[in-house]
Amino acid sequence: MKKKTQLIETVVHGLFLCLGLITVACVLLITVYLIVSGLLAIKEIGLKEFILGTKWASTAAEPSFGILPFILTSIYGTAGAMLIGLPVGFFTAVYLAKAAPAAVKKVIINLVSLLAGIPSVVYGLVGMLVLVPGIRTFFGVPDGAGLLAAIIVLSVMILPSVINVSVTALEAVPKEYEDASLALGATPTETYFRVSVPAAKSGIAAAVALGVGRGIGEAMAVMMVAGNAADMPSLFASVRFLTTAVAAEMAYSGGLQRQALFSIALVLFFFIMLSNAALNFFLKGSKRG
Repeated sequence: MKKKTQLIETVVHGLFLCLGLITVACVLLITVYLIVSGLLAIKEIGLKEFILGTKWASTAAEPSFGILPFILTSIYGTAGAMLIGLPVGFFTAVYLAKAAPAAVKKVIINLVSLLAGIPSVVYGLVGMLVLVPGIRTFFGVPDGAGLLAAIIVLSVMILPSVINVSVTALEAVPKEYEDASLALGATPTETYFRVSVPAAKSGIAAAVALGVGRGIGEAMAVMMVAGNAADMPSLFASVRFLTTAVAAEMAYSGGLQRQALFSIALVLFFFIMLSNAALNFFLKGSKRG
């Protein structure tokens, strides 16, 4: 019986190892494919001209492949969405995990889960039909489709990731930590923010990373509300993100244009990797401090 149990455990461990290796292999294959496909256009166009160029005209008689407007738009859009969405998601998570009555928590968690299940095209449709006309009317601009609309849509779309992961991390904090803080005379609010939140810091950081990834990687909803013009970013002007640049032209692309779109995907891939690496670096630095 003991040998049979050991055999089963060995098989299960081997299965888990194989699944883990498959996951790593998939990441490596995607990375290699993007690097090989993306470097072709960068080599022909030139790294400086590609990254710092301000004009994108891929179908012109004399094409230009500068993606600086896309890079800045993605940075501004993601930063704006995080600036709005992170505080809302964080404080909502603290309330749900530590202070909300059970009935209220159940209702809100279900609504957040529903928000996570809504397809991105629905966010884009609602933004296009409600948000864009609202911005046009409220601010008196010619067209409400632009960076501001994209920021608002993205800030709503990142909420489920931030809230769900943060709630899980906060609920995993041992109750003894909070009981000790309360026994020393701290108020419940002080305990939540000075004990529970620091103890759940790694989980909350993971929530931030997921939010950043969702903000940088979203394409469909952003394409529907941002206007999709390859111009330098402005709050009320039509803009194009890195993701929407690939999605908008890939269907009819060919030759150098198609290679340039793979190069944009490569830049986007490294953006996400750098953001995650920076978050891990600051998190480890704060732990050492």
